[in-house]
Amino acid sequence: MKRLLLLLPLLALPSCDSPGKAAAAEPALQSPPAPPAVPVTAPLELTRSVVRINSTRQTWNDNQPWEKNPPNQRRALGPVVGPNLVLTTGELVGDATYLEFETTDGTRLTPAKVIAVDFEANLALLGPADDAAGAKFFEGMKPFEMDGSPKIGDPLDILQVEDNGVPLLTVGALQGVDVVSNFLEGQYFLTFQVKASMQSAASSFSLPVLSKGKLAGLLASYNSKDQLSDVIATELVKRFLESAKTGHYAGFPGLGLETTRTEDPSLRQWLKLTEDQGGIYVSGVRKGGSAQLAGVKKGDVVLAVDDHPIDRRGYYAHPVYGNLFWSHLIRGEKNVGDTITLKLLRDGQPLSLDVKLVRQEEIDNLVPAYTFGNAPRYLVKGGLIFQELTKPLLESFGDEWQSRAPLNLLDAFENPEKYEGKMEHVVFLSGVIPTPATVGYERLRNLIVRKVDGQDVRDMKSLVDAFKQPTNGLHSIEFHDESLVVYLDDRVSEAVDRKLIQRGIGKLSRTE
Repeated sequence: MKRLLLLLPLLALPSCDSPGKAAAAEPALQSPPAPPAVPVTAPLELTRSVVRINSTRQTWNDNQPWEKNPPNQRRALGPVVGPNLVLTTGELVGDATYLEFETTDGTRLTPAKVIAVDFEANLALLGPADDAAGAKFFEGMKPFEMDGSPKIGDPLDILQVEDNGVPLLTVGALQGVDVVSNFLEGQYFLTFQVKASMQSAASSFSLPVLSKGKLAGLLASYNSKDQLSDVIATELVKRFLESAKTGHYAGFPGLGLETTRTEDPSLRQWLKLTEDQGGIYVSGVRKGGSAQLAGVKKGDVVLAVDDHPIDRRGYYAHPVYGNLFWSHLIRGEKNVGDTITLKLLRDGQPLSLDVKLVRQEEIDNLVPAYTFGNAPRYLVKGGLIFQELTKPLLESFGDEWQSRAPLNLLDAFENPEKYEGKMEHVVFLSGVIPTPATVGYERLRNLIVRKVDGQDVRDMKSLVDAFKQPTNGLHSIEFHDESLVVYLDDRVSEAVDRKLIQRGIGKLSRTE
């Protein structure tokens, strides 16, 4: 993502716990557009409650997973939210190799560290890397108080600080409230939509948003064409901070469902839904998720969460914000460990299930949707390059990756139930380095590995272990949905591996 004032408009794309496959989330309520406001000089005292955050970020090379891409820098303005504590977005700290606090006048700096981060909610809490240095850095600073819940039409101020240290406030209006994705595709959270005309003179990766001098949220994205900002909502910030400050951040829970609207009359008749019933169709249940553990099945219809009826589009009536997408009842109002009651329709019969909410770690999924903080798992054997499939790897096929990526890899990502039970992660042959061991195999790539030397491959560790015991000096590699068997001479591949290390591949495998 580029610097804040050049960010693209956000897209709300359907996924797990998302606003259905038929359409993106709809705004809950909207007020008339506010007239563009001109940024005004803010009280200098506000600079005692914000710091600049400098982030050096370095991602891994998708094609050569043993090395990293060149580093790049980002800069944000973070509100002080407690003694020596600063709030920012998860996006800012993702894959960061170095973080640093800087006063707005540029006179003091100190290294920073991540205390808690939630990439799905796009929030992070930072503190000083050294307590003594941090105490000196934050001396005289004043943490923000948290605001209540703003209402549609309320004024909200976006705080910027120019390079010369002068604070600016852009007065905007809370135009709408929605459940959208403001960072990771498919991760939907309550978001304020603020109408305001901002200047690029004091650009920053994220900015504090205030209500009557109190912190109301974090600006995550700005669309200069429409003069609309997406702001991480007050309620989410409060719940994140309450958990993060305990030192044991549990994260926001999820149900682990894919759902579809039930507006189609034929579908409703097939599901045996009456005219006065709403409900959303369960089109997928994520293995190990809250819903699956409680017994929810594909084909069920969710009629209500606790005492909140769900309409046929997937919305419920929020007491303040009007119609909101139903996932906010889980991800916006509940904690890990809470229990909810789902009222379902199964084969035309009513059913109630008590569901204990859990949070699944993304890295444990068959195909992880994000991998921040986790180095890629791979193996180079005789010139054959094996990797574990992730969504970032699929996205490396370009902007139209959903149509350009290999069909077998897309199938594993979109239909994990076909592979679950057979493997923990999808291991595939991603490429081939031409070597004496790979003659004739140079064009092979993007094949999902099934067995090596007769042993099932369930993840990268099992692949590495399987290569330790060749049969008669040869390794045999079998693939899913392919009749091809690749044979690798162990003696030749070992010699090649030694040469590859000499030529710059410092490490031939990574399993954790």
